[in-house]
Amino acid sequence: MTPPDKSVALVTLGCTRNEVDSEELAGRLLAGGWRLVDDPAEADVAVVNTCGFVEQAKKDSIDALLEASDLKHDGGRTQKVVAVGCLAERYGEQLADQLPEADAVLGFDSYRDLSTHLQTILAGGHVPSHTPGDRRRLLPLTPTARPEQAAHVATPGHGDASDAAEANNDGDAPGLAEAVDEGLSVPASGPRVIRARLDGRPWAPLKIASGCDRRCSFCAIPMFRGAFVSRRPADVIAEGRWLAERGVKELFLVSENSTSYGKDLGDLGLLEKLLPELTAIEGIARVRVSYLQPAEIRPGLLRAMADTPGVVPYYDISFQHASETLLRSMRRFGSRQAFLDLLATVRADTPEAGIRCNVIVGFPGETEADVDELEAFLSEARLDVVGVFGYSDEDGTEAETFAAKLAPEVIAERLDRITRLVEELIAQRAEERIGEQVEVLVEEVDEYELTGRVSGRSVFQGPDVDGTTSVVLPAGAPTPAVGDLLRAVVVGSEGIDLVVELVPAFAAQPVSAVRVPAGVMGPT
Repeated sequence: MTPPDKSVALVTLGCTRNEVDSEELAGRLLAGGWRLVDDPAEADVAVVNTCGFVEQAKKDSIDALLEASDLKHDGGRTQKVVAVGCLAERYGEQLADQLPEADAVLGFDSYRDLSTHLQTILAGGHVPSHTPGDRRRLLPLTPTARPEQAAHVATPGHGDASDAAEANNDGDAPGLAEAVDEGLSVPASGPRVIRARLDGRPWAPLKIASGCDRRCSFCAIPMFRGAFVSRRPADVIAEGRWLAERGVKELFLVSENSTSYGKDLGDLGLLEKLLPELTAIEGIARVRVSYLQPAEIRPGLLRAMADTPGVVPYYDISFQHASETLLRSMRRFGSRQAFLDLLATVRADTPEAGIRCNVIVGFPGETEADVDELEAFLSEARLDVVGVFGYSDEDGTEAETFAAKLAPEVIAERLDRITRLVEELIAQRAEERIGEQVEVLVEEVDEYELTGRVSGRSVFQGPDVDGTTSVVLPAGAPTPAVGDLLRAVVVGSEGIDLVVELVPAFAAQPVSAVRVPAGVMGPT
């Protein structure tokens, strides 16, 4: 058992999938008797959950490890720093050799025993650094042959039912009684949840799958996240209920490729069946789906997303480019016209849809004509958010071997060119929404006394990266609480962000994104 009053802080970098992993680790550490603290300077051990996606993310992760390591020499409480997460999984021993400031570099297979590992490290013992490997090889090539073997492969963020069941059966797992309400849920029956909330936000990411079977030539994620594995629906629903019991109003479904959900379980339509189960959970007002692979989007999934009450009109579609020739080199499918047709299908059912995507510029072999094609697509697509990335070689990827590399200054110029275009286009798209009626999930109220506003997100804005909505409240109005849902009308925009005002006349009506009749709002 962990010595009394030993504390740990989890520092999370990267995507929302990493946030889920950190909360699973938090649940495991609580069950192991550790005390969770927010500030690494107040922890005996700082655990940095790293990102290994692109070059900048790697740099940010190393900087975070170095910053945490500095705390060991400041005369404070911090004694040890441990690296986990994607960078640790991807580079393991190599990272440990090049970064001696980290006291251990642990891979995904260490997560189940992290409490024991931290005790060993804190006591001055040694835990061997992770030896990297291609995690795709841990499971059969055929998806439908995976479910049995997947139970024995570490998939962070999926929990571990056998681990929790064993703790429940033997009755003497360290710290279990204290951890049940905090993070390790062991109900009388049904799937277990191993997770602890690390913040008080009214939304939470909920992992539905891990890994990816696609072979995009620029992407290393499948190598260190592994082959695609769906979580069983019962486990997803159980965790959704657990989150709702802790005040979560919006479930943000995350994975590396949500459109593949269910294929390894023998049902490619499983996500369509899962959505109404999640929206029916008491306390859940919104379900948001992320990361749709355009080549795998099915009409049935689009219908389910459009027709299921509670599923927000939000489409996170991974286009990456619009030049058909370049997409083939990326080992992807699509074209400018194919993508525009897909967007037209989405908007035919949900005209108010919020649509985001990421694009890469400077990919090997990209020509000026390819960039023109991308510009034309972006100009026609009316997207709400576009993430623009400059290409960089990723270790072990096919594109790393391509000969037709562009000069860094060419990539930088194209990155600037497309970024400036996108900033203009998404600001125009935000302006187009003026007059729409929206539902806002309140997330921050701290500035209300000073500004008369609270901040949140409309249904077509994803967490963290898709802009915010500022709600202007009438004088004397009671301060909303975090987690409240407000009906309002868009009256202005500030770049990508929206400004809205409450419209009492619409308060009793179902939320929709219809235009408010002229004269309802009066002057603004």
